[in-house]
Amino acid sequence: QAQLVESGGGLVEAGGSLRLSCVDSGRFFSIAAMAWYRQAPGKQRELVATVTSGGSTNYADSVKGRFTISRDNVKRTVYLQMNSLKPEDTAVYYCNAKILAAAYWGQGTQVTVSS
Repeated sequence: QAQLVESGGGLVEAGGSLRLSCVDSGRFFSIAAMAWYRQAPGKQRELVATVTSGGSTNYADSVKGRFTISRDNVKRTVYLQMNSLKPEDTAVYYCNAKILAAAYWGQGTQVTVSS
């Protein structure tokens, strides 16, 4: 019911910015709760930001004030604008969709922040 493809990752210097995108080719994007997670080497996957179907957002304390999640229901896309990036933001970033009782994941996109 959701097929997620992330893009926008890359290598950036500390203090720089990146914008991640996640496109859903499924039919139920508008009712899905969307989220971005990340997983650094040797660490557990952690929640970064969420946006509900109604547009309410929530952020991990570590990214508040620096990252912004948003969604475009016409384009079936969720974004993660990442500013003031730090080396500790280096991770694989995953898009997640929750539709009713099911959860779906993208393949991930690598973000590397150099010091």
